[in-house]
This record gives sequence, structure tokens and C-alpha cells, in this order.
Amino acid sequence: MAKKKEAQEESLEKQLWKSADKLRKNIDAAEYKHVVLGLIFLKYISDAFEELYATLKADEGEYAGADPEDKDEYKAENVFFVPQDARWTHLQAHAKQPTIGKTVDEAMDTIEKGNTSLKGVLPKVYARQNLDPTSLGELIDLISNIALGDAKSRSADVLGHVFEYFLGEFALVEGKKGGQFYTPRSVVELLVEMLEPYKGRVLDPCCGSGGMFVQSEKFVTEHQGKINDISIYGQESNQTTWRLAKMNLAIRGIDSSQVKWNNEGSFLNDAHKDLKADYIIANPPFNVSDWSGDLLRKDGRWQYGTPPTGNANYAWIQHFIYHLAPSGQAGFVLAKGALTSKTSGEGEIRKALVEAGLIDCIVNLPAKLFLNTQIPASLWFLSRNRTNGALSNGSKLRNRTNEILFIDARNMGHLINRRTRELSTEDISTIAGTYHNWRNPEGDYEDVKGFCNAAPIERVKELDYVLTPGRYVGLAEEADDFNFAERFSSLKAEFENQLKEEAELNERILDNLAKVKVDG
Repeated sequence: MAKKKEAQEESLEKQLWKSADKLRKNIDAAEYKHVVLGLIFLKYISDAFEELYATLKADEGEYAGADPEDKDEYKAENVFFVPQDARWTHLQAHAKQPTIGKTVDEAMDTIEKGNTSLKGVLPKVYARQNLDPTSLGELIDLISNIALGDAKSRSADVLGHVFEYFLGEFALVEGKKGGQFYTPRSVVELLVEMLEPYKGRVLDPCCGSGGMFVQSEKFVTEHQGKINDISIYGQESNQTTWRLAKMNLAIRGIDSSQVKWNNEGSFLNDAHKDLKADYIIANPPFNVSDWSGDLLRKDGRWQYGTPPTGNANYAWIQHFIYHLAPSGQAGFVLAKGALTSKTSGEGEIRKALVEAGLIDCIVNLPAKLFLNTQIPASLWFLSRNRTNGALSNGSKLRNRTNEILFIDARNMGHLINRRTRELSTEDISTIAGTYHNWRNPEGDYEDVKGFCNAAPIERVKELDYVLTPGRYVGLAEEADDFNFAERFSSLKAEFENQLKEEAELNERILDNLAKVKVDG
């Protein structure tokens, strides 16, 4: 009975994913992703439009005398204007027609023309020959059931959640390629939970599909803050991924006007040159060798040493520092090799960062968290002001200039399939709680062998500025309940049984061999 109830209560997004995936047939996941996510986005903006349209048409209260066909009325409420032939009801009515693909493409085109912020963002892939019109019609019917008839806020929340869930599922299906646009949700949650971006400017200069921004807004909401207290700035060099980010943010009503695309990327063409951010949250690509470092040898961002042309890790670190406000904080993912590397001056840059008092905390992550790489990863947390800094909500932080917190979380997390691990809510809470207890004046932090250690800077110098947490936290203490005599007796008995079984098997083999008749 319990199992039946559990099946009935399977989440909406899981049911939708299973159904949508069945309709995929012979289409590659990388291509199908845009088909499905584009429709979810269209459903969202249509729902939001229809709700405001009905309110304006009612001609009551503050909307008395308003024209429901006036685009400015929608702009004033931060709602996208959707022309008649692009509304979801119109698509639904034509879902069974063989020309439905062309109808959807035209709807996307019409919406872009009427909303400048969506120009070049929406997919127009629905009339392609490999997309069966019948399957597309079924997909439209399927998506029609999401949050139907609900208020805009409910609809945005449900559709946003489905969009985010589908991003993750497509990334899993795509594997290595999918990881380029998607940072696993548990890693994003951990970064945001540790940084606590309550208020101010949040920058991600390699923003993928925008997960860091979505999670930052969610964090503020969950802690009863005001979403409008956060402004987001982003940059992405892959145009297809940038489009996903724009849709992902728009579906949640997050202003993405400062999320920029150019194919040169943040190093060669910094879209936010003058920005000084309160928070930087990022997952830059690991160990990039073709980052145009040879063209940037004398760049002003390299205040702690010129990064090697063959690896962008220390270029990213200094790019982040360059964009931090005087009390700004950064949390980002890097390949674990950056903690120890001495190649082409990287060790000297790391030494300079430690001595400048910028490194606050290092977290060693478990393996298999990332879809696009098996390279071990770590989290770095930097702070411009570790003397008497404060969070953006006004909470004071203690002076941490003489130490760095090391956390070894390699044994945390659980497998969700053979290749992929994720951190649980409890794991995230444990790691973030350890960091907060260490940096907050009223915290009750204590070193835990095998897990965390607040190492004095002198100790870091003794270890030649190597930042691998395992060097500092040591081995976990195990309960001393080992009984040698008992264990020896158990192993001896097990071994004697195995010898006995072996003798019996040998005897049976010899008996069987004796029965074999050989002619001649």
C-alpha cells in the first residue's frame, strides 16, 4: 500500500520527464533539450501574460481603464507581451496539425520581435524534419498540464522548478557535454549556502545556464530577505548556453539584462570591466589550456603573478579577485591540482595569495560530483576583508587573517547512479555550518580529525603553501574497540573452512575425471 501511494505521489517533474523522454525517440538529447525547454518557457510567459490580461480586461481597481492589448501595461508589470498567435491556447488548439512545428517557430519569432530582451534567445527548431509533428503535439499537451489555471507566482515557481529539473536530467543524459552548461545542483547549493549572498551585486563570469543566480535568489527568499536586494551580472562565451541562462532566469522573473554573451569570453572581452562585486560565485572550466594567455601577458588583473599560458586556473582566480569589492567574497570550483601545482609559477602565485591574506577556506570535494570530468575538484573561498569584514546583511565576521580553514569532504555524498554522486541536504548543512561556526564571532568551532582544521598561516608556510585539506586535517580517529585475539580466531576459523571446502572440491573433481572414458 505504501509503495502504491509513493508511486502516486511521484513528483510532477519526474512524471513529466519520463513522458517527455519517451517522446524523444531518435533525437539526440543535446538537440531535444532546446525543444522541451523552449516549450516550458513559452508556457511560462503565456501563463503570466494570460493572468495579467484577464486582470486588465476585468477593468477594475488600479487597472480601471487599462487596455489589455497595450504592450506598456505588461512592461510596467515586468511581464512579457505575447501576441495572439503565440499564446499557449493558440498552440494547443493547433497541436494536432502536421504544421505545428512551423506554428511554434513562428510563435517564438513573434515573441522575440515584441520583447527586445528576448532577441536571439528563443529556440526556433520545431519545424525540423527529425522532429515528428505528432510527438511535438503530444509534448505540447503534456506541458499544458503544468500549473494550469494557477496564479502567475505559483505557475512561475512550478515551471521554474520543472525547467531546472529538466536542465539537470538533460545534463545527466548528455554526460560530458552536458556538464558544460550545468553545475550540479548540490555543488551550487553548497557554494551559495557557504557564501550567504543576502544583498548586493553577484557576479558569475562563466555562468553556464545561470544556476548560481537562481540559487542565490532562492537563498535570499528562504531567509526572508528581499529578492530585489540582489542584482546579478554574468557572462557566457557559448551562445547556446547563454540562451538557456536567459530563459532559466526569465522563467523565475529574475532580471538578466546584465547577463552578457560574447564568444571571446571573460579574459579577452570582459563584459563587466568596471564592476566590483560583493559576491562572486563560479564554476570555471577546469585546466583550460587555450585561454589566450599569450595575448594577455601584461594584463592588469595579474596582481599576484602572471598565470601560465597553458592553464587558466590561476587566471580565473585573479580575474575573480580583480572584480571583488573592498569587502567582497568569492566562492568557486577549481580542479584539485591547483591546490598543489608549482608549474610555470603557479606555486609563487598561490604563495602570494596566502601571504596577502585572501584565502579564507578550502573544501576538498568527493569524486564523481561533476558530469563533464572525473578530475578531482575543490572549492575555494576568498575574502577581500578578513580583518573585520561583515556579511551583506550586516552580520559581523571575526578576524581570520592568521589562519585558513581546511575541510575534507571527500567521504561525503551518495551515488545517484554508477557514475554520479551528489551531496545531501545534511552534507551541505554540515560543511556550511562548519565554515560559519569558524568565521562567525559567536560560533562554537572545533577542529575534527579527518574532517576540518583551522590551520595557522605559519603551518601553511611550513608545508610550502600547499593547500590540500588532507595535509592539515589528518586521519579520522577510529573507535578503539579492536580485539586482536577475537579477530585472529575468526580469521583462522574462516581460513580452515576454506581449506576444507577446497579439499572437498578437489576430491569431487578427481572423481569426475575418473568417470571420463577416453577412446583409443
